[in-house]
Amino acid sequence: MVSVYEAGLSDLPSVAASILRLAGPSRLFAFYGCMGAGKTTLIAHFAKALGCTDHIHSPTFGLVNEYLSGHGDPLYHFDFYRIENIEEAYDIGYETYFFSGDYCFLEWPERVEALLPDDTVKVRLNEIEDGEVKNRKNRKIIVEYLS
Repeated sequence: MVSVYEAGLSDLPSVAASILRLAGPSRLFAFYGCMGAGKTTLIAHFAKALGCTDHIHSPTFGLVNEYLSGHGDPLYHFDFYRIENIEEAYDIGYETYFFSGDYCFLEWPERVEALLPDDTVKVRLNEIEDGEVKNRKNRKIIVEYLS
């Protein structure tokens, strides 16, 4: 199944809630998009929808940040931008996270594509060229769910 959203900043809380609802039991979300596309911002709205009250920031240098949901469950936020090879994902024990049953949000997942489970929800963020600045619908978010 595929969902498409045209969204501005003010739409992101409802987009994140909708994607979480449609994802069903899937807990691994891979966010694709160029630098500055809004991956971290959207992930922050996912965390907030799950009751997280922490300030969400990109784990660029540490590879993974851990937060807590409103129910006390861990949420993991990865940024694979700086890894040089897939072995670095093995070194941090990616499988402990990816197969934990906890929510995992991945930035730059193309760097670890071969490790992604089949039920990974793929979220692609694209800027809308000549988008209506007046309405601030400046992102197209395409979500692929496991069929």
